[in-house]
Amino acid sequence: MSVSELYSQYTRVWIPDPDDVWRSAELTKDYKEGDKSLQLRLEDETIQEYPIDVQNNQLPFLRNPDILVGENDLTALSYLHEPAVLHNLKVRFLESNHIYTYCGIVLVAINPYDQLPIYGQDVIYAYSGQNMGDMDPHIFAVAEEAYKQMARDEKNQSIIVSGESGAGKTVSAKYAMRYFTTVSGSASDANIEEKVLASSPIMEAIGNAKTTRNDNSSRFGKYIQIGFDKRYRIIGANMRTYLLEKSRVVFQADDERNYHIFYQLCAAASLPEFKELALTCAEDFFYTSQGGNTVIEGVDDAEDFEKTRQAFTLVGVRESHQISIFKIIASILHLGNVEIQAERDGESCRVSPEDEHLSDFCRLLGVERSQMEHWLCHRKLVTTSETYVKTMSLQQVVNARDALAKHIYAQLFHWIVEHVNKALHTSLKQHSFIGVLDIYGFETFEVNSFEQFCINYANEKLQQQFNSHVFKLEQEEYMKEQIPWTLIDFYDNQPCIDLIEAKLGILDLLDEECKVPKGTDQNWTQKLYDRHSGSQHFQKPRMSNKAFIVIHFADKVEYLSDGFLEKNRDTVYEEQINILKASKFPLVADLFHDGKDSAPATTTSSRISIRSSRPAVKASNKEHKKTVGYQFRSSLHLLMETLNATTPHYVRCIKPNDEKLPFHFNPKRAVQQLRACGVLETIRISAAGYPSRWSYHDFFNRYRVLVKKRDLANTDKKAMCRSVLESLIKDPDKFQFGRTKIFFRAGQVAYLEKLRADKFRAATIMIQKTVRGWLQKVKYRRLKGASLTLQRYCRGYLARRLAERLRRSRAAVVLQKQYRMRRARRAYQRVRRAAGIIQAFARGMFVRRIYHQVLREHKATVIQKHVRGWMARRRFQRLRGAAIVIQCGFRRLKAKQELKALKIEARSAEHLKRLNVGMENKIVQLQRKIDDQNKELKTLSEQLSAITSTHDMEVEKLKKELACYQQNQGEDSGPQLQEEVESLRTELQRAHSERKVLEDTHTREKDELRKRVADLEQENALLKDEKEQLNNQILCQSKDEFAQKSVKENLMMKKELEEERSRHQNLVKEYSRLEQRYDNLRDEMTILKQTPGHRRNPSNQSSLESDSNYPSISTSEVGDTEDTLQQVEEIGLEKAAMDMTVFLKLQKRVRELEQERKKLQVQLEKKEQQDGKRVPAEQPSNDSDLDQDADLAYNSLKRQELESENKKLKNELNELRKAVADQASEHSPAAAGTPDSYSLLLNQLRLANEELEVRKEEVLILRTQIVSADQRRLAGKGSEPNINARTSWPNSEKHVDQEDAIEAYHGVCQTNSKTEDWGYLNEDGELGLAYQGLKQVARLLEAQLQTQSREHEEEVDNLKTQLEALKEEMDRQQQTFCQTLLLSPEAQVEFGVQQEMSRLTNENLDLKELVEKLEKNERKLKKQLKICMKKVQDLEAAQALAQSERKRHELNRQVTVQRKEKDFQGMLEYHKEDEALLIRNLVTELKPQALAGAVPCLPAYILYMCIRHADYVNDDLKVHSLLTSTINGIKKVLKKHNEDFEMTSFWLSNTCRLLHCLKQYSGDEGFMTQNSAKQNEHCLKNFDLTEYRQVLSDLSIQIYQQLIKIAEGLLQPMIVSAMLENESIQGLSGVKPTGYRKRTSSMPEGDNSYCLEAIIRQMNSFHVVMCDQGLDPEIIQQVFRQLFYMINAVTLNNLLLRKDVCSWSTGMQLRYNISQLEEWLRGRNLHQSGAVETMEPLIQAAQLLQLKKKSPEDAEAICSLCTALSTQQIVKILNLYTPLNEFEERVTVAFIRTIQAQLQDRNDPQQLLLDFKHMFPVLFPFNPSSLTMDSIHIPACLNLEFLNEV
Repeated sequence: MSVSELYSQYTRVWIPDPDDVWRSAELTKDYKEGDKSLQLRLEDETIQEYPIDVQNNQLPFLRNPDILVGENDLTALSYLHEPAVLHNLKVRFLESNHIYTYCGIVLVAINPYDQLPIYGQDVIYAYSGQNMGDMDPHIFAVAEEAYKQMARDEKNQSIIVSGESGAGKTVSAKYAMRYFTTVSGSASDANIEEKVLASSPIMEAIGNAKTTRNDNSSRFGKYIQIGFDKRYRIIGANMRTYLLEKSRVVFQADDERNYHIFYQLCAAASLPEFKELALTCAEDFFYTSQGGNTVIEGVDDAEDFEKTRQAFTLVGVRESHQISIFKIIASILHLGNVEIQAERDGESCRVSPEDEHLSDFCRLLGVERSQMEHWLCHRKLVTTSETYVKTMSLQQVVNARDALAKHIYAQLFHWIVEHVNKALHTSLKQHSFIGVLDIYGFETFEVNSFEQFCINYANEKLQQQFNSHVFKLEQEEYMKEQIPWTLIDFYDNQPCIDLIEAKLGILDLLDEECKVPKGTDQNWTQKLYDRHSGSQHFQKPRMSNKAFIVIHFADKVEYLSDGFLEKNRDTVYEEQINILKASKFPLVADLFHDGKDSAPATTTSSRISIRSSRPAVKASNKEHKKTVGYQFRSSLHLLMETLNATTPHYVRCIKPNDEKLPFHFNPKRAVQQLRACGVLETIRISAAGYPSRWSYHDFFNRYRVLVKKRDLANTDKKAMCRSVLESLIKDPDKFQFGRTKIFFRAGQVAYLEKLRADKFRAATIMIQKTVRGWLQKVKYRRLKGASLTLQRYCRGYLARRLAERLRRSRAAVVLQKQYRMRRARRAYQRVRRAAGIIQAFARGMFVRRIYHQVLREHKATVIQKHVRGWMARRRFQRLRGAAIVIQCGFRRLKAKQELKALKIEARSAEHLKRLNVGMENKIVQLQRKIDDQNKELKTLSEQLSAITSTHDMEVEKLKKELACYQQNQGEDSGPQLQEEVESLRTELQRAHSERKVLEDTHTREKDELRKRVADLEQENALLKDEKEQLNNQILCQSKDEFAQKSVKENLMMKKELEEERSRHQNLVKEYSRLEQRYDNLRDEMTILKQTPGHRRNPSNQSSLESDSNYPSISTSEVGDTEDTLQQVEEIGLEKAAMDMTVFLKLQKRVRELEQERKKLQVQLEKKEQQDGKRVPAEQPSNDSDLDQDADLAYNSLKRQELESENKKLKNELNELRKAVADQASEHSPAAAGTPDSYSLLLNQLRLANEELEVRKEEVLILRTQIVSADQRRLAGKGSEPNINARTSWPNSEKHVDQEDAIEAYHGVCQTNSKTEDWGYLNEDGELGLAYQGLKQVARLLEAQLQTQSREHEEEVDNLKTQLEALKEEMDRQQQTFCQTLLLSPEAQVEFGVQQEMSRLTNENLDLKELVEKLEKNERKLKKQLKICMKKVQDLEAAQALAQSERKRHELNRQVTVQRKEKDFQGMLEYHKEDEALLIRNLVTELKPQALAGAVPCLPAYILYMCIRHADYVNDDLKVHSLLTSTINGIKKVLKKHNEDFEMTSFWLSNTCRLLHCLKQYSGDEGFMTQNSAKQNEHCLKNFDLTEYRQVLSDLSIQIYQQLIKIAEGLLQPMIVSAMLENESIQGLSGVKPTGYRKRTSSMPEGDNSYCLEAIIRQMNSFHVVMCDQGLDPEIIQQVFRQLFYMINAVTLNNLLLRKDVCSWSTGMQLRYNISQLEEWLRGRNLHQSGAVETMEPLIQAAQLLQLKKKSPEDAEAICSLCTALSTQQIVKILNLYTPLNEFEERVTVAFIRTIQAQLQDRNDPQQLLLDFKHMFPVLFPFNPSSLTMDSIHIPACLNLEFLNEV
């Protein structure tokens, strides 16, 4: 593409600007080669002519398309140059408030000078595990990249944080370390991560100070190595420091401060423990007041000092050492205030003896004042022969004093660093480490000294390492993609480094000059001029002989040589040091020990072996004294060796302005730092090759609009991309095809974007043209239609006028016609009426005559009819009588003939055989019945004789007593009895009179009360009206407030309940975590020890000690005495004392049970009294006897048949078993299958027995129905309406035709009436049985009638109780009403509202309970229906199979089958020694697949049946041991399968079912409401397992949390790819250019993308597994609610942290994906689980991406819609919104400000991201089972043969 094509009209370019560095402009006309200038239009619409350098053809830089502006990675820009980088950073920083931006491998961090909510724990977890290019740029992304590469590549990592003072280096390094400590955790209990974080406040206090550029500037460099073990958990750390700025201790420039610790100590000087320091405010000390202002705005030095002390304590510095440290720091302040007085000679000086500061200095350091006073003003000179003591001048003394202060502080600083390293040291073996280098950036000031020289020297070394690393990565990328490698020229600063550190370099010459006795800075400067004047990196200033210039990679820097030698020597007089060594304080003496003189900065970890990647610079041959320059160079070489042995990661901090204004961008300062930190060098290296790189898939998706239609048929995307590029870009050097990517030169992507935009623009014009043409056509058609309509209406109006005139003329003719016709008609009608009258009278006369004649004839005919009828009936009756006589005679003849034939046949043998079939059994039955009746008669006779004898004896005894009594009383008793009778009568009459008076009084009072009640009711009605009026008035005022208050109270109560539930479950979770950690530590200790004498802990330890909240020693089962003593020692006295609490609880439970027993006893007595009262009112004893006889007859009849059937069945069963055994013996090789066939036959036999039993019962019931129906028919002939009365059939499930039954019984009755031979009729015994059945059925009906009467009486009693309750309620309301009348009107209204609210609340609760009961019943019935259907199918199949088997083996034999006795009580017995085997087969080694076809939750049922047997035999130890072993076994299984969803779900369902069983069968009435009578028999009798229910509940919570953790672990890797990245709607989303970060080493190989179908398939598998294993539906709903919340949180968090997915198309994709998930929920009946509500923030975020974002109305719509999103989230999404096409518009800053203004009143949380680890509190609703324990079958696959059914 030619230059003229690039620089065409409307092309935007960048031109230099003195204020903004670069300025945007637009070409007004095309550029042609040879033009000397460009015509430009600036952004302010001014026209400018820009000159061009014709010789170099230097055209201005091209500007990137707007679609590329604001990218996360600067290398994604098509045009890579300085103005593009600066503009992109400015747009992201000011418009989107993004402080982080990638530039290849560098993270550019701009200091916002404001607190941003992007460093919380939620953000750390959001970046954890993510690839670097997937999320928005962040310091956490760099830290995660380093951590991931360390774990994957097993190579040490380094994070190099650089930048000038105030750029935010220290904060960035601190956040990186916080990320490591949060993500990795600690490998021990030493809290290493807390100590690493605690080292930051210490180092900031002693090493940071306020400068003109930064309030918290680090005045030293540090490299922190964070060590990790093999599991990549933090085990320790080590810190190295570099070049502490000691000169700041004694000197500060204007508006600067000394180190923070001095001001913190002065702020805390008033504390009692610091009185001896003799400190005052910071303004009183020389070393802290030179800068002028001693206070930093917004910083509390006293509070920071408290944090520093806490940090000292955390890292292990003792309190005594802390006091010593503070004494040393205070002594430095006092030393600075020591006044030096010069003598008159000017060559000596002295210190005043009254100087308090010197005294305080010596006192605090523990040295002698006289010696220190002397050697401060004198120095010792040592020669070969003598030693001289020489006085010093005032300036020399001041310099010596300052040198001493600097040395003391430096030694203290190194001691603190060494102590922190000791605290961070660990004895564990270090596997790898991550280093964080926080070092000063390139510095240049007006006056640059020795410190700036060392800093810039270090930056030269770091820049060289950075350049080589970038070059290496570029080379690896080209080789990986198989692109031809061409050498890229990049800046090499090795000559500048050689100038500084090589032999006879600047540092070498400086050390040489320091050795010269009379060496001066000027002499050293002159040597530099002489030696390096020819170097290209060294220059001499024109106007100065005391300075020199070094040309660094970033800029030229002029250094002033004054002070270089002194700072390099760092001279301190030996005499002063010796005084300090003799201090009486050990810490002060240790600071200045000879072993401490070596530089601590060179201290390294002995465990790290680092080999240099390049040979170190050879030092000069002369032996160096350890000057500052030498020490710094050595430590820097060691640092470079460490960095070269690690994988580096770079963070470049930028200071946006010097005024520290929040979000203010100064382009000049930013460009300076970009040039200095190497960002532009990275851009230059990238631009020299192929900076833009696209994958084939992304390139095709973005630019397929440029593909021709015929090429789209090609399925090979690589070939298609190749053909498109070759046709669009003619120069083959502009692009290269790699193995997986396409590489472009700079500017080619912008050219492709231009072609794409042109294509879209042409398509848009075509669409606009078509739409506008269609609109014009529609307009024309509309105008044409309007014209036709106007014409139609005009013509219609004219036609209507003509029609009106014609209608008027015709109307006049019609009127005339009608008038003439009416006049003629009236004359005609007069004549006609007259003729009619005459005719009427004549015709009436004739008709009356005819009527009388016809009437006479009719009467004669009626008389004839009756006479003839009477004669015909008499003749018919005579003929019918004769016919009946003939028929009777003929039928009698025929009957005699048939009777004779039947008698002949009856005497034949065959008939007798048919009749005698079954007679033997019937005879046996009758004989057995006779014997039983005889026995019963004998028993009754014996009882009667005994009773008679007893009665006679009692009668005799009473007679004797009566005689004795009469003798004693004599004849005098008669009058006394009469007197007593008379007195009783008088009392009775008096009582009657009193009663009558009372009754009258009662009736009178009752009438008065009624009248009063009527008055009160009337008054109450009036008051109610007034109250309603007042209520309406008050409610209108307070309705909203009251409703809001009640809603808030309800929400608060719900919230408190949820919080309480959440706290409990969090405690359970924390307990399980600690238990897991304890187990892990115990396993590790076991592995470490590995000694033969190791003894395991007892396995049968109590679960109450490990699992329950109430530990107990007495309840634990211990193997032997030694174990018991060991457990007592481990548990301690506190846990042993908990037995008393258990004992008190048991006592309380016993008292409660005793109260319940008394209550039941009272109820039983009341029931007996009611029965006693009811007995006299019943019918006579005859009826009860009839009932009993009817029941006995029916039962005896049924028993006889059952006994005979049972006998036959036993015989057949024995024969069948014998046949099976014979068959098995014959076929011994196939004996393996015999048990199965035998069990199959037994099952078939059992099913046949049950079916036959049902048939027998139906036969008996049918017989009773026949008899009862015939009786009703015979008895109801006189009263026909009773025939149709409702009949209660005993067997309502089988329909029996009543007419058929009546006919059958009537035939039997006719046969009975026509014959007189009883023996003949009773030959088969059926008629006798029918007769007996008739009597029994009559009695049975009477018993049913009495039962119904009793039920009626019970209903009456219930109604009476209800009536009493209503009366009580009415009395209570009357009392309430009376109380209300006493209140004021306002109180009445409030009281009425409260009463109404309480009533509605009670009704609401009742309705809720009713709804819950109905829902439970519905679910229960559905389950029962399914079970019954399955049983019916199995029963029918088994019956058919049994019948076929029976027919095949015994074809000629009739079998009578009877029901098998069901004696299984739902209990399983096992021996104590089989408990381990039971737990192993049923818990630890059980696979869920083995119970695929069995009853869900079968292990829980089996365990409960075992528990029930232990309860039945009252064995508490067995119950305790079984439950403990079960709980421990479940925990062991879950620990082993901690990633198996199916196993976890299986044991969650079984644990919940066991918990439900313990509740359902606990005997508590609250849990037994839905039990059947059979289930109530299975309740526990002896033990209360409430505490174990709590333990099982906690275990269920732990299993649920593990289940959620497993499900989230499976779903979480899919969520982002499926919800945000995958194109569920094909072709909707477009791909934007991506930068270098999309090709980092953190990106895994292969395609790990997921689609939404993968998530749905995974959730389908979850749902199927949980449903198949019988998990409660309520728990399943809670599981999916939690999973949907996690999907919402992860998706929304990624949306908030990724700029590339915040677009309109992503919103459309999200809405489609959410709708698919909602459809899935509805398809699984989970839409009521609340899962959709948890997705509400994501739904609103998707809608926000699609809403219009321009006008204030749009802002109001967004604020009203996005109620589930916080203000920060809304603003963040708007800031991140990125157009994918040029036709979309960005969200303006003004619109975002409008949104913030409208949302400022919201009380939103400050948290930006959702906590995706938040877990809702789980509820386990009680769900009783409908199965009975005796109906559960144990499959053979469980190997539980040792369990015995009880």
